[in-house]
Amino acid sequence: MFQPAIMMPLLVVLVFMGVLMFVVRQYRRCPSNRVLVVFGKVGGQQAARCIHGGGVFVVPLFQDYQYLSLEPMTIDIELTGALSKKNIRVNVPSTFTVGVSTEPSVMNNASERLLGLREADVSAQASDIILGQMRLVIATLSIEEINQDREKFLDLVNKFCAGELLKIGLEVINVNIRDITDESGYIDAIGKNAAAEAIQRAKVEVAEQERSGAIGESTANRAKEVEVANQVAASNIGRKEAERQQRISLAKLEAEGLAAEALSRREQEIAIAEQGALTEEGKKQAQASQRVRVATLEADAIKGENESRADIAIYNATLDERRAEATRRGEMAKAVAARDVYVAEREQELARLEKEQVVLQQIERQKIEIDADAEADRLRRIAQGEADAVLARYNAEAKGVRSVLEAKAEGYRQLLTVCEERPDLAATLLVVEKLPDLVAEQVKAIQNLRIDKVTVWDSGARAGGNGDGQVGGSTADFVRGLASALPPIHELARQAGIDLPKILGTLGGADGESGAASARESSGGSGGG
Repeated sequence: MFQPAIMMPLLVVLVFMGVLMFVVRQYRRCPSNRVLVVFGKVGGQQAARCIHGGGVFVVPLFQDYQYLSLEPMTIDIELTGALSKKNIRVNVPSTFTVGVSTEPSVMNNASERLLGLREADVSAQASDIILGQMRLVIATLSIEEINQDREKFLDLVNKFCAGELLKIGLEVINVNIRDITDESGYIDAIGKNAAAEAIQRAKVEVAEQERSGAIGESTANRAKEVEVANQVAASNIGRKEAERQQRISLAKLEAEGLAAEALSRREQEIAIAEQGALTEEGKKQAQASQRVRVATLEADAIKGENESRADIAIYNATLDERRAEATRRGEMAKAVAARDVYVAEREQELARLEKEQVVLQQIERQKIEIDADAEADRLRRIAQGEADAVLARYNAEAKGVRSVLEAKAEGYRQLLTVCEERPDLAATLLVVEKLPDLVAEQVKAIQNLRIDKVTVWDSGARAGGNGDGQVGGSTADFVRGLASALPPIHELARQAGIDLPKILGTLGGADGESGAASARESSGGSGGG
């Protein structure tokens, strides 16, 4: 048997181990990627207690716990047809990365509004909030601000969306605007305009660089050609100068030789003449021979001098020609360089004009096209509204006419019901109802007759009467004839197959006579002029 001294310590140990295991099981630790939400009786006015990191003891029966994930959620926002500041609808598809914040107040909001929801439900709530805030942001910005100043646009989106998402316990981690488009093509037009301006600037810079290069190359070529021409001219001048000196030296040497030879010959001939001149004939012959020889030598000397002068003139002419050629080449090089400069300046001016005028005209044309499209859309809407109004008016008129016709039909039906025993009485009643209109039409037959004055000379009686046994006056006959010219009501009713009431009188036979008599009696008191 177990001894009591052994059982008590063992029991204490078992109780202690049980309490320790219970405490360990109820102590909950929070991972770094989650938020531990302890709800139930947590003390104070709080509905839950949120813990990120560390652990807490969960009191059984009074408290329970759940986890909120801190993993980011990616939400694709397909925003289409958002109205911008200039009433242009844009499409701004974007991707938002959101997650539960670790701020104490924001964690409490998340525990109150997101605890127990699936990720799809959380994404749906966040998507609705983001869509509304993005439409609000886009409504405060123009297309240029949205497309060009992306940083400002993202700041506003973060500001508006983050503030609303914090209310449900979420924070914005990242916003990625994938693309911005519009249905009218305004953003594409802005991009094309910017591209055109960049291309024009590049063309202008290339043209300026080409012009600078062409000018530098032309200047170098011109300097080279001028230097080469100068060196060639200097070389030719040196060569011609040497040739001229050589020719002069040769001519001098030849002249000195000829002079010396002539002198020696003359002295020899003189000696021979002095020694051998025995007779006058010999002397004369020697003198003649001497003169001939002297003249020949002089002619040769003059010829040599002339040839030397001609060579010098040819050399001078060639030198002048070379100088003129060098000058011409230099001037041509200057002209070509100036032409290149003018061409470059012209291209630069054309590029500037194209940038300032053509691009502006293109932008103006695009603006006109956009305005024309807007005006056409407005006119189409106005025309559609007017057409709807006309259609509604015609429908209302048709309904009114239909109601009138239905009312008349009902009235005719009731009239026929009342006159069932005498059907002919219904037509008579309808004609009597229209008598004022018929009388008005009769009056219209003579209402436009212009009778300024009627003078009747009547003696009060006529000898022959009027052929019916009655004596009447001219005035009565005139009035009777004028009345008989009107369309007779009885005749109209007879042609329609209707018998008028006897109170309206009759035509033909005795009835006609009594009607005429009654007419005469009614006008009998008007005899006299």
